[in-house]
This record gives sequence, structure tokens and C-alpha cells, in this order.
Amino acid sequence: MTFLKARCWPLAGLLAFGGLAAGTAAAQPMTKPQVANLIAKVENGVDEFRDYVKHRRENASAANSTAQGQKRLTRRNTTTDSQKATAESRKDDLDDALGDLNRSTNRLRRKFDATDTWMETKVQVEQVMGDARIINQVVARGNYGAEGARLWGVLRSGINSLARAYGLQPLAV
Repeated sequence: MTFLKARCWPLAGLLAFGGLAAGTAAAQPMTKPQVANLIAKVENGVDEFRDYVKHRRENASAANSTAQGQKRLTRRNTTTDSQKATAESRKDDLDDALGDLNRSTNRLRRKFDATDTWMETKVQVEQVMGDARIINQVVARGNYGAEGARLWGVLRSGINSLARAYGLQPLAV
């Protein structure tokens, strides 16, 4: 019995180490133009999602300011001040997070273009991922409609492709 235990310990150590190694993703072998294309898709996705959120907010504001919109609101408006404050806070959180994501993707582009080895920009991609995780949480808690969900899904997919290229953990769906 002790012979078996002694023979199994090295195997258990290798399995434990292998389990740790399985948690880290390996970077995909890509050329710099391929990675540049991924970055461009993320940049475009950020712009499209920001435009959608801005347009949606403007439309909601315009609808609330019309006389007919005011009549509808007074008849069925049962939102409390607390609910209004929460909704406003979510808008601010999303705006702040989108601004951060836009800045981090712009920083990534500047650093990426200035380097010969694209893997040198891994730190900037990690920042993009951090900013995107915040938006992912905000979007998951809010209701941004079918178009918002579609645009975020496309952007999240692009960000995940970029993360895989750098060997980083992708965003949760």
C-alpha cells in the first residue's frame, strides 16, 4: 500500500500542475496586420455602441419632452425618486465605462502602431479587457433593447478575439 502511495504522489503533482497550466490561455500565432484588423474591429464596435447609446438617450429625452409623451408619463408614471436615481446612475456608469473603453482602445492603437512586435501591447489589451468587463456588467444589469444587445454582442466578440490573440481570458457571455 505504501508503495502505491509513493508512486502516485509524483503523478498527483503533475496533474495539479497541469490543472494550473490549463487555466491560462496561450496566445494565437498571428501576424501584425491580422492583429491590427482585430483592433480596428474593436475600435469600430466601440464607436457604434457609443453612438447607439447616445442616440437612444436622445430619443428617450425627446419623447419625454413632447406633450403627448408628458400625458403618457403622468397617467402611468409610478417610478419613485429612488428608481429614477438608479436609472440615472446606470446611464452615468455606462457613459463613464464607454469613455474609459474608448480611451483604452485609442491608447492600444497608438502603442500598437508604434511597435514592431505586437505582443508588446499586451498591457494595453489588458486595460481594454478591464474596461470591457465593467461595460459587460452594466449591460447585463440594464435593458438596452435588441439593437443594444446585438451591438454589444458584436463588440464583445471582437474584444474576445483580441483577448485570445494575446492569450488573455475572454469576457463572459
